[in-house]
Amino acid sequence: MPRSQRATLNFRRNDPLRHLIALENPKGINVGVMSGAGPFIQDDLKISDVQLEIVMGIIELYSLIGAAAAGRTSDWVGRKYTIVIAAALFFAGALFSAVATNYAILMVGRFVAGLGVGFALLIAPVYTTELAPASSRGFLTSFPEVFINAGWRVMIGLGVVPPIFLGLGVLAMPESPRWLVLQGRLGEAKRVLDKTSDSKEEAQLRLAEIKEAAGIPEECNDDVVQVSKRSHGEDVWKEFFIRPTPTVLHILIAGVGIHFFQQASGIDAVVLYSPKIFGKAGITSNSHKLLATVAVGFCKTVFVLVATFLLDRVGRRPLLLSSVGGMIVSLGTLGTCLTIIDRSEKKVMWAVALAIVSMLSFVSTFEIGMGPIAWVYSSEIFPLRLRAQGTAMGTAMNRLMSGVISMTFLSLTKAITTGGAFFLFMGVAIVSWIFFYTLYPETQGKTLEEMQVLFGTFFKWRSTMRELEKKVASKEDTNCDSDGHIELGTTAIC
Repeated sequence: MPRSQRATLNFRRNDPLRHLIALENPKGINVGVMSGAGPFIQDDLKISDVQLEIVMGIIELYSLIGAAAAGRTSDWVGRKYTIVIAAALFFAGALFSAVATNYAILMVGRFVAGLGVGFALLIAPVYTTELAPASSRGFLTSFPEVFINAGWRVMIGLGVVPPIFLGLGVLAMPESPRWLVLQGRLGEAKRVLDKTSDSKEEAQLRLAEIKEAAGIPEECNDDVVQVSKRSHGEDVWKEFFIRPTPTVLHILIAGVGIHFFQQASGIDAVVLYSPKIFGKAGITSNSHKLLATVAVGFCKTVFVLVATFLLDRVGRRPLLLSSVGGMIVSLGTLGTCLTIIDRSEKKVMWAVALAIVSMLSFVSTFEIGMGPIAWVYSSEIFPLRLRAQGTAMGTAMNRLMSGVISMTFLSLTKAITTGGAFFLFMGVAIVSWIFFYTLYPETQGKTLEEMQVLFGTFFKWRSTMRELEKKVASKEDTNCDSDGHIELGTTAIC
């Protein structure tokens, strides 16, 4: 079936995927609630700016432990039950945070919640990517980003509610078909693919691709088969770091790099410390600061909704490059306005207004591309045998950079001024635009296995893309051969 005929998401066939849209709500509650609650926590517990930085950012470092554990856990017990573990951890963390009477108890709650955030951030894109058909993979993988941005409406204490529903809802969700194939459970994988694909033909094609990637012969159609130990994740780290092929190395750089730049651009600093930034911009009223902070959350939510519908139509690469371009302009404008305000003895109203607009523009342009695409892109490019660990490394880099930025932003503004901090973020965004433009091929509409052909040539991926597109067009025009294979050099794509 031509990809153009599979562009519309078939919700009826993807009913199990609806349960996943709330999987990253714990992360949304953390970011949104802590942004508005930060000043009140500081006043109530009588903590310093440094302690506030730690409270805000430490959960990201704790989530590194969760993400590292989640990768191997998802290979052992399956993607489905890893979700249950994530829900249980965040339930306990939210409960501790809600009843905290001092700084120490709050930090315990942040630690447990951080483990849950790490589990959720890893398993959400992996599960959704492995279950979704290529025609709707971008939409479904990026949709949890909406809930990252809706969390500001919920108080910390209500954070115990979503994990309860998630833990119960997971019982109605199917296991990842790719994980089932890795366990040799072909019959179960076929039934899941029949439910979640756009057609029976696509389900058969996806199963054949997964079997090929897992090293299972195409003619093997038993319900349960033996799989090699390699398929269970052994030697994965050697393949990443000791003897990586050009393809694996290119994928690793792309998958980890996009997460580095997503957080190094300063998005969590803007969201977590928006009341303080608005204060630097000249807004003195607490109610006005809170209103402006709500506007930030509103813009993030609206524009990530737009992005979810554009990802599978416009493509990852155009959205990513235009998003980073908008971020560069917004950060430069914001840095300029804050510098003018800081150096002026009187209130410069036009600079205050433009600073507010620039902040809203920054979060909007971030969410229309960089925000959701980092999770979509990194989860769909890793080969099946490397996906859990590869996504774990991307998630770990994301949380590490988020923690570093969150725990140093206030100190950074004191050292080089608030305006200077945003000029620094602008410089990082410029480098990221060049990085994405040169190294990142388009993956829209590609199956998870065939896109491996695009990686391995680094800066020369465009010529490979042109050859692949010619082959695909030839297949659709001539209806290809009876077994449905396209030969590209020495690589066969089903």
